[in-house]
Amino acid sequence: MDFGLVLQTDPPASRVIELMKRAEDNGFTYGWTFDSAVLWQEPFVIYSQILSRTSTLKVGPMVTNPGTRTWEVTASTFATLNDMFGNRTVCGIGRGDSAMRVAGRKPNTLARISEAMKVIRSLGSGGEADLGGTVIRFPWIKEDAELPVWMAAYGPKALKMTGEEADGFILQLSDLYLTEYMVKAVKDAAVAVGRDPSEVKICVAAPAYITEDDSPEALAHAREQCRWFGGMVGNHVADLVSKYGEHSAAVPEELTEYIKAREGYDYSHHGRADNPDTAFVPDEIVDRFCVIGTPEAHIAKLNALRDLGVDQFAVYDMHDAQERVIDVYGSTVIPAITG
Repeated sequence: MDFGLVLQTDPPASRVIELMKRAEDNGFTYGWTFDSAVLWQEPFVIYSQILSRTSTLKVGPMVTNPGTRTWEVTASTFATLNDMFGNRTVCGIGRGDSAMRVAGRKPNTLARISEAMKVIRSLGSGGEADLGGTVIRFPWIKEDAELPVWMAAYGPKALKMTGEEADGFILQLSDLYLTEYMVKAVKDAAVAVGRDPSEVKICVAAPAYITEDDSPEALAHAREQCRWFGGMVGNHVADLVSKYGEHSAAVPEELTEYIKAREGYDYSHHGRADNPDTAFVPDEIVDRFCVIGTPEAHIAKLNALRDLGVDQFAVYDMHDAQERVIDVYGSTVIPAITG
């Protein structure tokens, strides 16, 4: 199992770079960031500095979207970084929840994501792409260029498309039941179109918080530091409920039930431990969707995720113990998982 670190690109950028360097030193192999141009600083500028300060870490957005940048610009940016630092980027892509809504636009359709993935992957890997009647190719790209595209998904149509078209699947929660359910949907879709399901990498991303013990006080603090995540996931779940209804065989109620008390969402607090719009998220959801507790508890859950076919666990590290989580994962958790 690989390990990734996920950060917002809050200023100062130097701290993002330092935490990513710390992560590589502790055995993490991927560095991910949010990509929402209004809320945070431009990630691709920061990626160049992360790559220059690390030696093997792969970087990418979790996630970009096909609506805030033209597709050839996205592909060129990735390809330039790969030309400079040697195929060390991954294009994570999704509908653009915060990036699009904060800018007053609706998230992208699956059809648009599908078209964008094909263009971005082909151009970023040295191939051609048709931009609505104009076929282009980067004349400066190297022959060994490659750009994997991983798709974030929750709903049945998105899961199916991920299995059919994407190089990887990003699942932003670590609930064991839902992970098994969604990984199966992705793998089955891959098989149905003649793909080798092992070609689709599986990345589970969720907050991780290390506690000194399993006392009620320690766990309560950890939950408060991670409750924001249930609110973030709830935005996507609300879209699914709006599309499929509150009770639908297409979407597990284990995913949708908890948002009944959701009243609204202010993106100015998006992804932050002090988000006031996440009071509706119960402790049970924090425990299911996140990884909290002692190092032993983390090891047990990550082993269970690995048994479900998860290739990477990416740690959302937005809370009051960023360095501690990175260091304890490096000293204890990662060695226990990787042997």
